[in-house]
Amino acid sequence: MAFKDIQAFMKKIEDKGQLKRITAEVDADLEITEITDRISKKVGPALLFENVKGSKYPVLINAMGSYERMSMALGVEKLDDLQEDISELINIQNYVKIPRLIKSVPRLFRLLSVFPWKLPVKGACQEVIELDPDLSTIPVLKCWPDDGGKFITLPLVMTKDPDTGVQNTGMYRMQIYDKNTTGMHWHWHKDGREIYDKYRKLGGKMPVSVAIGCDPAITFSAISPLPKMIDEMMFAGYLRKWPVKMVKSITNDIYVPADAEFILEGYVDVNEPLRLEGPFGDHTGYYSLADMYPVFHVTCITHKKNAVYPTTIVGRPPMEDCYMSIATERAFLPLLKMIYPEIVDYSLPFEGVFHNCVIVSIKKRFPGHGKKIMNSLWGMGQMMYAKMIIVVDESINPHDVKAVAKQVFESIDMTRDLVFSEGPLDALDHASAQDHYGYRLGVDATKKFEVERKEVKWNYKLKESKALNDYLLNNENIASFNYPIKDVLQGALIVSIKKKNPNDAKKIINELWAHEDMKYNKLLIIVDEDVDANDVSKAAWKVFNNIDAKRDLVVSEVNLEDNNFGHRIGIDATKKWYDEGHTREWPDDIVMCDEIKEKVTKRWREYGIE
Repeated sequence: MAFKDIQAFMKKIEDKGQLKRITAEVDADLEITEITDRISKKVGPALLFENVKGSKYPVLINAMGSYERMSMALGVEKLDDLQEDISELINIQNYVKIPRLIKSVPRLFRLLSVFPWKLPVKGACQEVIELDPDLSTIPVLKCWPDDGGKFITLPLVMTKDPDTGVQNTGMYRMQIYDKNTTGMHWHWHKDGREIYDKYRKLGGKMPVSVAIGCDPAITFSAISPLPKMIDEMMFAGYLRKWPVKMVKSITNDIYVPADAEFILEGYVDVNEPLRLEGPFGDHTGYYSLADMYPVFHVTCITHKKNAVYPTTIVGRPPMEDCYMSIATERAFLPLLKMIYPEIVDYSLPFEGVFHNCVIVSIKKRFPGHGKKIMNSLWGMGQMMYAKMIIVVDESINPHDVKAVAKQVFESIDMTRDLVFSEGPLDALDHASAQDHYGYRLGVDATKKFEVERKEVKWNYKLKESKALNDYLLNNENIASFNYPIKDVLQGALIVSIKKKNPNDAKKIINELWAHEDMKYNKLLIIVDEDVDANDVSKAAWKVFNNIDAKRDLVVSEVNLEDNNFGHRIGIDATKKWYDEGHTREWPDDIVMCDEIKEKVTKRWREYGIE
């Protein structure tokens, strides 16, 4: 189903009881964030704030913040239908025999919808034209207390390659500096940065138009990891089953979605010095650090007469963006399987915040197949950011985290099945010793062929040890502990510590391993005291965010019995200090300030949210 615009989608989800209108006056500075964060964590409804302090425009948020709404946004019953749809499209067997080809005719006709319509007239997005633009009239949120300012978080940034004339659409946050300038968060690995670098060689002004508030299929296309040769508007047309209508910007030659709520037109002067942008409370659950980025000058704002301002907030999962991630996962599985037919399925768990953990199941055919797949994935586009890739057999459902954890725990040998890959990392990674570069970890948890096998009889200690529990309870440096995998007890242990000195985590690993009843411990995870060891999800989130694979893993050989040697692993997922060799700034967790929490708690009934 094609939605004409975001307001048509709003009506659809409201009819389904999935949108809550809030008429009480609210502040775009922090208050909307705190309300939305509470609702997101409960997988609650979309919110329309109709009375935002200092602005005439309503704010729509959390619109795609559930499996149901994300599915509605893309016109499917469930997100798995995306996978089935695209699989059928790219299955060449559908087109090689006449009966199958005839059956596929409707699907082929659907391809006509991928080509955008360029309209010769103005669009709804240009009902109002402001040639003296003032960004302060738009209710842009300050999302988190330590943010560098207000940020536009759902912008579709549209540029044109100066060599080919091909347009690109990407989503890059934009910090508001003043009434007509913003930051432009183009970092190294993004297409927008590549186009910017081409303009830098030419000099002068780079035209840019930014669409805010489109049909959700268009917004989703802007965040999708598409190959460069595929236009985002074409992909959106395919998803919508109807072409995207485009109109020429008022002040430049860039075409924009005709039914967007707002369009910001302007330029980036490539000769202008970069400007400090950030910090920003990011989807990792941490603040991304301030850095130098290009400046976008807004020369014109156009919008609908009755415009709505859609936005989102990001932070520790689950948040609205998690459901966008799952939609991306489902939509691009068929392309992965086309390139690597041995892939059965894959999962991007919420705790991995998009790229920090990828779990892949494969039909293993030969020795080393698991390692082949992880190295192949690290060579594919945005998969290069994956800090951890876990490969399991096809019998394991990669979405069943408990089954995956048990398989990893029971099957891997630390000296045989771990792969340390040095290479590029996302700009948001804070744990590596260097910006944009560090170590990634591959875990081959597949069953091994004879040539791969190293026989180790690892006997799990299945009975709980009172002596060990007493040691853990009475150790003043331990805040909490937990045995997260059932039936193995001491075989897997999470410990939260009160870190006081550099390398305390590695010290406690060695101290615990020295305890007689920790002999059979195979996996030991150390986190900071602000993490309750019983909150396995938060502990996993810390592991995926806080480790550099080369620096923070401790592998130790242990004589189990009768000279049968095995290996165990300790993971230091604590915050790293300067004295531990981490010379970069370590960002803070995103946490709302107490003042706003108290304000929202006191006003909760006024909002009318159940």
